[in-house]
Amino acid sequence: MVTLAIETEALSKSYGRKQAASSVSFSVASGTVFGLLGPNGAGKSTTVKMLVGLVRPSSGMAKVFGRIPSRADARLGLGYVPEQFRFPEWMRAHEFLRFHAELAGVKTFDRQSEVTRVLREVGLEHRERDQLRTFSKGMLQRIGIAQALVGRPQLVVLDEPTSALDPIGRRDVRDLIVRLRSDGVTVLLNSHLLSEVETVCDHVAIMDRGRIVRAGSMDDVTRGHVEVEVRCAGLTTQTLSALEARWTAVRLGEGTGSSEVQTFTISVSDEYEATHIADVLLAGGVRLLAMIPRRRTLEDVFVESVTTTDGDAIPAVRGRQ
Repeated sequence: MVTLAIETEALSKSYGRKQAASSVSFSVASGTVFGLLGPNGAGKSTTVKMLVGLVRPSSGMAKVFGRIPSRADARLGLGYVPEQFRFPEWMRAHEFLRFHAELAGVKTFDRQSEVTRVLREVGLEHRERDQLRTFSKGMLQRIGIAQALVGRPQLVVLDEPTSALDPIGRRDVRDLIVRLRSDGVTVLLNSHLLSEVETVCDHVAIMDRGRIVRAGSMDDVTRGHVEVEVRCAGLTTQTLSALEARWTAVRLGEGTGSSEVQTFTISVSDEYEATHIADVLLAGGVRLLAMIPRRRTLEDVFVESVTTTDGDAIPAVRGRQ
């Protein structure tokens, strides 16, 4: 039986007439990485704050490892990096982390070793005695992640954890997330960097206007029609008709230097079906020069899922794993 780290049921939050989150339902299996995505103002941060106990829902239910997030015992097993972190700049790194170790319930004689461990995890062991006021934005981002790891939490919630990091720092955070998952830690990741989400997440939920509009495993969400670009020579009207009879989404491109060479794109259900395109072309005496399949990316799915430019919202979809 799968243990759920997070479970929400019709979770909603309103501020007066503004509905920040509406009927949000999803679950996150323990030991997985879950991506919560959406444009600015979609309700992601409000949802995250309800999950970590900082905001009480107007209605609905949220549980973290079976506990209500506002309970102290639920928060003890949770590490959280908010998008906007206010640091006590007068503190030194080790003082800041020892304070969070105390909050996390780490025993007094274990706190220094815990500080050393989390600083090593984020690559800041050489700055242990430095004041936070001397840290760059990227270093402050790392120290924020370090405080979330104090006490070895079961669930780590990262709200835009790589926003201030350079490419090397972003890679380090991705590697850290993978290590946490291998250690059985559940990670909830809120990020606008979709390529990173696609790399590390097992499941995703896309929010728009306070609702979940698409959710599922990464494979399920990105699965769909594959675009195959074909470059050939000698394409006849008869062969083109045969292609259009089987695949309605045939889009002709422009010639590529020779009047005989043509390109076209076909949408197919999967890459294996592309072999049948080659069969039709060869049967018609067409010379096949190239076939390039392109699977949908998470960015493609994201753009399709969020609110359209004319203001029409995509219907909500219940997200369950």
